[in-house]
Amino acid sequence: MQTEKITMHIPADILPILAKKKKDVPSKIFEYLILELYRLGELSSGKAAEYLDMERFEFVKFASRLGIPFIDMDMEELLTDCHRAHRIVIKESHK
Repeated sequence: MQTEKITMHIPADILPILAKKKKDVPSKIFEYLILELYRLGELSSGKAAEYLDMERFEFVKFASRLGIPFIDMDMEELLTDCHRAHRIVIKESHK
């Protein structure tokens, strides 16, 4: 993934709210950005999970715990999940 470096000015009193350690602030800001883009429908759960280095289901649970519900899937995501579930069922049935 290609990245860009940006500089931001943030009120000092917000930093301890973002992260307990100052070194964790950039990763928390990135996490919140990805969560908000997902909430707005600008990122799919799969892409958001990829950016946060999570499995898709793990991301959906993570976002749900933060009050961002998993509401809809586009047809491609639904079919991908159905195929993945089908492969798991077949694999488990051959054990």
